Amino acid sequence: MPKPAAAHALLTRAITRDFPGQIALISSFGTESAVLLHLISTIDRALPILFLDTGKLFPDSIAYRDALTTRLRLTNIQALRPDPAHLRRFDPDHRLAASDPDLCCALRKTMPLDAALIPYAAWITGRKRTQSDTRATITASEPSPDGRIILNPLHDWTRTDIEQYFRTHALPRHPLEADGFASIGCVPCTRRIKPGESPRAGRWSGTPKTECGIFLPRPTQPIQAPA
Repeated sequence: MPKPAAAHALLTRAITRDFPGQIALISSFGTESAVLLHLISTIDRALPILFLDTGKLFPDSIAYRDALTTRLRLTNIQALRPDPAHLRRFDPDHRLAASDPDLCCALRKTMPLDAALIPYAAWITGRKRTQSDTRATITASEPSPDGRIILNPLHDWTRTDIEQYFRTHALPRHPLEADGFASIGCVPCTRRIKPGESPRAGRWSGTPKTECGIFLPRPTQPIQAPA
């Protein structure tokens, strides 16, 4: 079965049969997000789409989100924002991304997502094996750190597959892609990639960090206030 058809079948089964009313899509509205969002739009335009609005995103990403939402007629975009009290407590000078990127991601991404996922039994991501070494063995369906099911319908898609889907469906590109950004997160932790680098090389450059944390096991101890 062609990859688009296989992904469509997986999504249709999950949304309409396996987890009706109990599944959401997590989307960053990044450079490759339009593919999965388009597939979803052909199945259920009202599916909950959870968007982590960290407060540190490029304005271009917000504009792209709005443009794709209109283009694909998506009706249930839910912006997840960090708790203002947490930001005042842990990031009062807005420099946490530089001093402790793991904590910054926990406050701005992991904690808001965990709270939003409480009503759901499963969630959908756009992760692909080709994106990084940490994603090289992901499967179409796997348990998440919190026990829910994660679906990765594009897990075996190559860059060529993605490009072909964009062309076939005339999908718009993220405006920063033409400026050298291949994987786009928050402004402080994203740079343009250099020739020959992997797409995610521009994320948390210069640190050992490769994932924001939403796909990683949660710490057993609660976050403590800084000394």
